[in-house]
Amino acid sequence: MVIFNNTTSSSSNFLLTAFPGLELAHIWISIPVCCLYTIALLGNSMILFVIIAEQSLHKPMYYFLSMLSAVDLCLTVSTLPTVLGVLWFHAREISFKACFLQMIFVHAFSFLESSVLVAMAFDRFMAICNPLKYATVLTDMMIMVIGLIICLRQLIFVFFMALALKNVSFHGGQELSHPFCYHPDMIKYAYSNPWISSFLGMFLQLYLSGTDFLFILFSYALILRAVLNIVAPKKQQKALGTCVCHLCAVTIFYVPMISLSITHRLLNSTSTVVCSILANVYLLLPPVLNPIIYSLKTKTIRQAMLQLLQSKSSRGPSVMNLRGG
Repeated sequence: MVIFNNTTSSSSNFLLTAFPGLELAHIWISIPVCCLYTIALLGNSMILFVIIAEQSLHKPMYYFLSMLSAVDLCLTVSTLPTVLGVLWFHAREISFKACFLQMIFVHAFSFLESSVLVAMAFDRFMAICNPLKYATVLTDMMIMVIGLIICLRQLIFVFFMALALKNVSFHGGQELSHPFCYHPDMIKYAYSNPWISSFLGMFLQLYLSGTDFLFILFSYALILRAVLNIVAPKKQQKALGTCVCHLCAVTIFYVPMISLSITHRLLNSTSTVVCSILANVYLLLPPVLNPIIYSLKTKTIRQAMLQLLQSKSSRGPSVMNLRGG
């Protein structure tokens, strides 16, 4: 609330933008966007439900996957109201309070996903490089500790973000480049020198996501060295196969994030349509593709999903027969 009290402007709102110049096609654009949101919500919910319900999936790898799905769900829900509001109802106005809250949620869940990807890289490192110590190191208690450290890290980030924006005032009534509130987009309309807050935000992003990415690269360097020391080619392929899903998750998260950040901070002449597309790819691609990738590539999850669906379908007729009897 201190942030809101120190934020002054001639107008008390921002104007959200979905796809500049394509306002007449918003209804048609909303169809694939709604499909993507539906896939993200259903896919991640299914992953969570399967891991909770299936006892055989109560293992470190799947605990971390459930964390990733939970973060993807929260990230999807944090942008869903404003994106569909702009596309369906042309509800472009958003108050400063709502905009700041959404911005904090978007960045917090984004950095939270980065932290979870690091934890998953550590899991793969232990499974391939130190398989004998895997069960003794990654116990249920250790996973809880890792989860608490990740959450504590995000709380510290939110505190510093709030502190940085405490005395920043903005020009109201300005048009943002996205259908949600994003820090590099908002900071352009600050009364004070936007470069200070922009580079502070970039420093936090480099410190959090940058260190996470470096740790992931270091983990995979050690994993690759361990795999190359394996003599049997089939065992090499099997070891690398367990990392495919995580590598895909890392790629579809970091590539759009880095592209969007560079576009906002370094390429001022970039078209607003390009910025909008990059932003939607950054926030929608990981939640949509992660459950699909893990469902297709991970046999145990795929089998657990099929078993649950089959058990539900088999219960349906039996219940009807009992009622009929």
